[in-house]
Amino acid sequence: MEMSDGIAEDKIEQSQEEEVPHQQLKGKKLSCHKLRRHDSLDIESSGVRCLHGHDSKTMAWKVILYLAFQSIGIVYGDIGTSPLYVFDSTFTKGINHNDDILGVLSMIFYTLTLIPLVKYVFVVLRANDNGDGGTFALYSLICRYAKVSLIPSQQAEDQEVSNFKLELPNNSLKRASWLKSKLENSQFAKFFLLFTTMLGTSMVIGDGVLTPCISVLSAVGGIKKATSAVTDDIIVWISVAILICLFSIQRFGTDKVGYTFAPIICIWFAFIGGIGIFNFIKFDPTVVKALNPQYIIEYFQKNKKEAWVSLGGIVLAITGTEALFADVGHFTVRSIQISMCSVTYPALIFAYTGQAAFLRKHIDLVGDTFFKSIPGPLYWPMFGIAILAAIIASQAMISGSFSIIQQSLSLGCFPRVKIVHTSTKYEGQVYIPEINYLLMLACVAVTLGFRSTRSIGNAYGIAVVFVMTLTSSFLVLIMIMIWKTHILLIISYVLVIGTVELVYLSSVLYKFDQGGYLPLAFAAVLMTIMYVWNDVYRRKYYYELDHKIPPDKLKEVVTGTNINQMPGLAIFYSELVQGIPPIFKHYVENVPALHSVLVFVSIKSLPISKVPTKERFLFRRVETKEHNVFRCVVRYGYLDVRNEHEPFEKMLIEMLKDFIADDVFWLSPNVLNNDESGGELDDGVVDGENENKDVKQVDKEKQQEAIEKEIEAVDKAWCAGVVHLFGENEVIARKGAGLGRRIIIDYAYNFLKRNLRQSDKVFNIPHKRMLKVGMTYEL
Repeated sequence: MEMSDGIAEDKIEQSQEEEVPHQQLKGKKLSCHKLRRHDSLDIESSGVRCLHGHDSKTMAWKVILYLAFQSIGIVYGDIGTSPLYVFDSTFTKGINHNDDILGVLSMIFYTLTLIPLVKYVFVVLRANDNGDGGTFALYSLICRYAKVSLIPSQQAEDQEVSNFKLELPNNSLKRASWLKSKLENSQFAKFFLLFTTMLGTSMVIGDGVLTPCISVLSAVGGIKKATSAVTDDIIVWISVAILICLFSIQRFGTDKVGYTFAPIICIWFAFIGGIGIFNFIKFDPTVVKALNPQYIIEYFQKNKKEAWVSLGGIVLAITGTEALFADVGHFTVRSIQISMCSVTYPALIFAYTGQAAFLRKHIDLVGDTFFKSIPGPLYWPMFGIAILAAIIASQAMISGSFSIIQQSLSLGCFPRVKIVHTSTKYEGQVYIPEINYLLMLACVAVTLGFRSTRSIGNAYGIAVVFVMTLTSSFLVLIMIMIWKTHILLIISYVLVIGTVELVYLSSVLYKFDQGGYLPLAFAAVLMTIMYVWNDVYRRKYYYELDHKIPPDKLKEVVTGTNINQMPGLAIFYSELVQGIPPIFKHYVENVPALHSVLVFVSIKSLPISKVPTKERFLFRRVETKEHNVFRCVVRYGYLDVRNEHEPFEKMLIEMLKDFIADDVFWLSPNVLNNDESGGELDDGVVDGENENKDVKQVDKEKQQEAIEKEIEAVDKAWCAGVVHLFGENEVIARKGAGLGRRIIIDYAYNFLKRNLRQSDKVFNIPHKRMLKVGMTYEL
């Protein structure tokens, strides 16, 4: 481990699993390794030894199969409802030749095989971040292996969190080390990675708007087969009513209905797979010829540009594939692989094959292929299951949007919104009221504006392919820098999977003026909000870093003759990890009184999904112990949520007392130089040695008294009352700033800040014990 400029302290090295309370060590033999400790509350971390996470135990197959069953209801609703509209969206101008059906079926088969099965199930799922997936998880994984974060808040102690699981690239592998160096030394690369992550998350949120629209509209449209009295307007309004109901029940939480979805989706897959096999046998078993990719070539030869344009409809067969990766945190990689390979993939292949066989005999019914191909007796049961499946598909993407926004909050890329935990059993299930209503309004507007699945399908394809392409880009970085994959395998992946995705992307972009602009418009609005918030968030952090109070200045402030001491405990909140924020000096200049115990708390997000509660608080002393001034970094993962169920204040004070005990005890030189006889006196030792042991025993008793005295001071301060001090920072553009910066800071950011909740609401601090300190930052 490299030496830092901080204070070097001796420390006992012991694992967190085998942690021994300091009280039990009194009088026992101590076997110590003297280590240097980084005091990285003042410095940025440099090279440190890597600590490996704990190996997870092999999960019983019974549990894996149970999770695989549950995943069917949560993960596959979107991709499972794609047969409702794929052929309709592909042949928008009708079928020119019967063999075109074979060409399209062949592309659907190979697309389903290459993208969801090969890419996601067998490759991308391996890139999970301690079990969690999604674009944000990939970015977080890269941030752990290379210092690409734009906020300089890295600390050496972060790597001691048990699920950090960092393994630095081997220096002998030049490719991995070269890429890591390039990313860390390029400001453009850092901005580009953050920009790409924002774009990916914005596109997935856009997907959360379009999925309910197209799924519900397609399912409700099936009623036209039963009666001609139902017009398109009636179908649209029925769809709007279902969407409003769907968003209205979100506040009750996914866990109330989420795990009842699996049987419904299983029935759905059984129906579409069974009907597909029936149609395959009844109408045209020769469609099996579509396994020959020659039909894809012939399809393009015959239709040329129209074939390329039709790819925008075929790509809808893989909508929702990103959910495989994004939702892996609720299950396991193995359970997702089992459910995909044993249920979802075969059912979809049978469904599309059956529809193709039906179309070979009913070429004029392509506009309503799904419902027209259902055998008469099964129509109404299938219609009901289709409605339920569409609602489930919508539910999955809405919940996914909530999770993505929660992750963006932790990076400082989204304004603070209320995060509500809807389940005490399932940690990942959250509800965001503001976002829920905005999504509902967007869904209703899209449904009323586009009115047909074909138009929405044009918009839907762009969001899907964009996210897939971004995932592939991140995956290539992970292959090179983290997995250290052989270069030939990387090239093969790029040439095969990358080429397929780029071809699809070029096709969906062609339909930009036919509805394709919609997800890009959504992404532009969301990215503008995210960029404005993140830009000012970074500027504020650097302003505080540049104006932080140096240690010698802080000592003058705390020990000043004009400062009055009063009983109680004050908690100063700041986003600054390194040093004391300038707002503290501003407070003391205006209120010359300090509480008996001061704790400067910084809230920090780590590039991991979750931080164990016992490892959440990181304390350091600011002044000598008689002043009782501490700094604390409270570390959260991007899936952790601060909520009313977590007794934050009580946890902080209990952890502070533990720190005081450990800090005083372990830093005692007398303890570290203790006798090696385990505290037991030998009758044969000389009087001088006995006298020396008596002196050491007295020192230990003094240390114990010091511990008890300082902990008692904290308890008294706590009983006297706790005051939470928040910096109510007003930000304005500095004089001479350009027009763009003034618009971003003075108007856009301040508008968002005024209309969204503040930090005290996020932490649920009682108003009676809260004090806001105002200060203006010129950025």
